[in-house]
Amino acid sequence: MANMEVLLREDIENLGNRGDIVRVRRGYGRNYLLPKGLAVEASASNVRQIEYEKGILAKRESREKTAAAEQSKGFEDLVVSFERRSGEEGKLYGSVTTMDIARALEEQGKAVDRHKIRLKEAIKVVGEYQVPIRLHRDVTSVITVRVTPEGGVIPEASSAAPEELPGYVAPGDPGPRGRREKNVVVDDDDDEDDDDDE
Repeated sequence: MANMEVLLREDIENLGNRGDIVRVRRGYGRNYLLPKGLAVEASASNVRQIEYEKGILAKRESREKTAAAEQSKGFEDLVVSFERRSGEEGKLYGSVTTMDIARALEEQGKAVDRHKIRLKEAIKVVGEYQVPIRLHRDVTSVITVRVTPEGGVIPEASSAAPEELPGYVAPGDPGPRGRREKNVVVDDDDDEDDDDDE
């Protein structure tokens, strides 16, 4: 396999940070990184250009980090709320995604690229979530995303810790796997007594 060395002009996930000299496959470098301006070839003939690029990138990095630190102050104690249709156990009909959060932030005057919102997976249950926003590789803010059922009423359990959310199953607890008590009429005397108490 033919490889080449390139100087990265941008941070590229799983490859390196801006200003790094990395070894990549020649096809990836020639067909993707160089034409898109994400990197410059690190050959002996352009060593001076590489040093110059590194200086420019270091200054730009410093400016962007300062700007991100300033921007992060606007995210302190920020709450983004959504009302969604949900079922009895707080499960949403649909979900809240990074795109939804980005739109809501934009409506509040905080434009953020949705790729900077670090949501592991779409939110599918009513509740409050702490969602990190990576404004810069060294600057991360955390916002609160509150998802309520239509009507805006948060069930008591959903605004608390995850173990208090409806349908939460503790680690190691097998949970309800057999029958579904809510939809089954049980003829056992013991179970009838339990239903009367409720």
